[in-house]
Amino acid sequence: MRGRIDNHLGKILIDQEVIAKYAGSIAVECFGIVGMAAINMKDGLVKILKRESLTHGINVEIRDNKLRINFHVIVSYGVSIQAVAANLMENVKYRLEAFSGMKVEQINIYVEGVRVID
Repeated sequence: MRGRIDNHLGKILIDQEVIAKYAGSIAVECFGIVGMAAINMKDGLVKILKRESLTHGINVEIRDNKLRINFHVIVSYGVSIQAVAANLMENVKYRLEAFSGMKVEQINIYVEGVRVID
């Protein structure tokens, strides 16, 4: 599914992959987020993703030009998960709405792991 914006000059179509990549770049800039997580369903293992594969830890759904986003993240040890999640939600909502022109309807955050940062 693609996001669609109509204006007086024509149509703008935005692919889910573009939204996911932008959301991933916003997420890794947030304090307390170590990175996005990839889950190996077969083994139940969680691994941190490199910057090039951020979209694998994000699921974007577009319905009626409204965004629903699921993040699978790894957070820093010792930070407040609630504060980190609230900060991530606010930043993603504000910046994605400004970037895409679409409304963010829902953001779900799944904390898949905790890492100690040196």
